[in-house]
Amino acid sequence: VQLQASGGGLVQAGESLRLSCAASGRLPGATTLSWYRQVPGKQREFIASVTSGGITDVANSVEGRFSVSRHNGKNTLDLQMNNLRPEDTAVYYCKARRNMTPVFTAWGQGTQVTVSS
Repeated sequence: VQLQASGGGLVQAGESLRLSCAASGRLPGATTLSWYRQVPGKQREFIASVTSGGITDVANSVEGRFSVSRHNGKNTLDLQMNNLRPEDTAVYYCKARRNMTPVFTAWGQGTQVTVSS
């Protein structure tokens, strides 16, 4: 399984972007899809996730501005980002994770989001 993230770009503060993560191949059952972001010199930060059963989790740092949706039939995970701030500037990565045996983890290549003030 490979993950392909897209939708990043350069926007001004207050604008919106929608990121999409597409999984090629068949995802193992009970796989959670997530978004993370990372800025140089810092650890990768959890942003949002959706389990295979549709349970969502959004980080407090972006709650109310970001929302996540999963489309199981298409194996995609979207991240809608509204009211973007300069501190949202980062490389955004999608991740697939199955915690049950057989354990499975895959990361996408990342997409750059830059928010200017």
